[in-house]
Amino acid sequence: MEIGVTVGDDLDRLAASSRRFDFCELGVGEPTLVPGDIDLERLGDALGDRDLLVHLPYGQRLATYVPEVNDAIVDYQRRLLHAAGDLGAEKAVLHATSADRDDVEFRETAAEQLRRVADAGREAGVEVVVENVGHQHAGLQLSVLGDLARETDTSVCFDVGHAYMEGGNEAIKRFLRSHGDRVSHLHCHDVRRRGDTHLPVGAGEVDYDLVESELAGFDGTVALEVFTDDETLLRDSAERVADRLGASF
Repeated sequence: MEIGVTVGDDLDRLAASSRRFDFCELGVGEPTLVPGDIDLERLGDALGDRDLLVHLPYGQRLATYVPEVNDAIVDYQRRLLHAAGDLGAEKAVLHATSADRDDVEFRETAAEQLRRVADAGREAGVEVVVENVGHQHAGLQLSVLGDLARETDTSVCFDVGHAYMEGGNEAIKRFLRSHGDRVSHLHCHDVRRRGDTHLPVGAGEVDYDLVESELAGFDGTVALEVFTDDETLLRDSAERVADRLGASF
């Protein structure tokens, strides 16, 4: 198992992040950090000997009702994925969003979009991992996401805090029990019901015992998505997660 840290779309933050982590997850895409415009020497210096993962554009919908727009979305993600592959990225996180998550028939379109983007990742040598964002207005619900990931043979980035925000600790347990075998990448942070998100692990209400029990032996990648640059807090979160998953940090 590898433990890394998310750094947003900021190369300076990437360079300043602790070299203790195995990888960094970097946000890419217009308008802030376009892969083709990245100074490769600067990126290499900032990464050091750590691996690179990327997060595809946070606000980009996966599926719309307009076929031409859907084609353009896939083309855009394909361009980013090939650029990410050229940078040496191993995985790319994709938000599972839709124009209407409650339209049951439209889920076929969402599935096809997911399949096309995942295939584009395979072409580029980058594993696409689809992230649960069902706590957001456009985010596909956990149960839907699990089914679509299985139907399209796509790996999952399971965001523990997002799942808690969507349905509490019970939602974490249900998803991991049904779809834990599809999880290749984890986003770990803590949250509270009042809406504070991305806290250090142990500072909120997420029951990480559930992650331990349902993902025993997990050998994928774990990104801390804690919104702080305090190395002490990040290291403490990493140690807590590693302990739960039977690893060391």
